[in-house]
Amino acid sequence: MISINGNTQTYKQISVQKLLEELDLASSVCAIEVNNKLVPHKDRGEHIVQDGDSIEIVSLVGGG
Repeated sequence: MISINGNTQTYKQISVQKLLEELDLASSVCAIEVNNKLVPHKDRGEHIVQDGDSIEIVSLVGGG
């Protein structure tokens, strides 16, 4: 089980990129932290989420 923005989810071994695709966020501009460490955009396909990881996804929103 992993925590995504404070909500517990169950996933098999999955990359950050695949996780974003499953959450319909793959085309969104967002920052991803896994266990309080930023995952660079270029590493999302290779970074594998592990059981017990805590993930924070922060989407950027424009406005004024």
